[in-house]
Amino acid sequence: MATELEELIGFLSAPSPPVKKAAVDIVRDLTGSEDGLHSLSNYANTVLPSLSRLLSDDKEVSEPAAEALVNLSQNAGLAAKMVEMGLIKIAMDMLYKLGSSITQLLVMLLVNLTQLDDGISSLLQIGDDKMQGLYVMKLVRSFCRSSETSDDPFDHVGSILVNISKKEEGRKMLLDPKRGLLKQIIRQFDSSSLLRKKGVSGTIRNCCFEAENQLQNLLLISEFIWPALLLPAAGTKIYGEQDTSKMPLELGSALSIDREPVKDPEIRVQALEAIYLIALQVKIGRGSKGVVVCQWTENITSGV
Repeated sequence: MATELEELIGFLSAPSPPVKKAAVDIVRDLTGSEDGLHSLSNYANTVLPSLSRLLSDDKEVSEPAAEALVNLSQNAGLAAKMVEMGLIKIAMDMLYKLGSSITQLLVMLLVNLTQLDDGISSLLQIGDDKMQGLYVMKLVRSFCRSSETSDDPFDHVGSILVNISKKEEGRKMLLDPKRGLLKQIIRQFDSSSLLRKKGVSGTIRNCCFEAENQLQNLLLISEFIWPALLLPAAGTKIYGEQDTSKMPLELGSALSIDREPVKDPEIRVQALEAIYLIALQVKIGRGSKGVVVCQWTENITSGV
């Protein structure tokens, strides 16, 4: 005999819209508590596919379904099942479906799923030579375009980029000069959104772990990367023409203007770590272009 919870999950597939709506609302509410999450996890094989199918429904049903999946995906075991059942592909397809009303929730779901190695591989489309990198390219494009709007549903993409850049394949994809993805991402550091700034700085910092093998690719975008790293470390001091005339252009122009200080300690630490990783490779002779920059970097950050 079916339990009450089994009956509830069965109603998620009910042909009657009111019944389905009532069921998904109850399931969403259950995911808001530890006891509810634990109970639903025992029926993961049925509740997860049922909720994923509802993502394509009307907003009154798709929104609570997406909220439930976001809550459930905070559990590593359930997140792994979601990745295994192909939820990253489902989320990406829905994300770019015309008229989607749950964009921000889908992005948050991807943030949770890409905390797993298998989730990162799925988003990078590892093993699919023809499609590899397409999802990331789409997300970066949306991340950069959405910053121009007041209601930014792609703000959390920065967290996805931090997650994928923790994996070597992700860093190499972002650093590929033919794709030009990191260059686009860095430009978002000027955003007023702290969440967006943290996403950009964390991504740059992670990519700098590839400096040993990809220093030249990092220096190819030096006019963007140095201001993003040095401004958090340099404070508010405005350098005069006497100083900036001796600096590389990308440093002098950034440090000669009035600017708001970057106060967030996490961003400042990430910037300093990234500078160190680049400077380390420059000093052992892997990139002549960065020598002058790093000399000035030492002067600028010496008081930090």
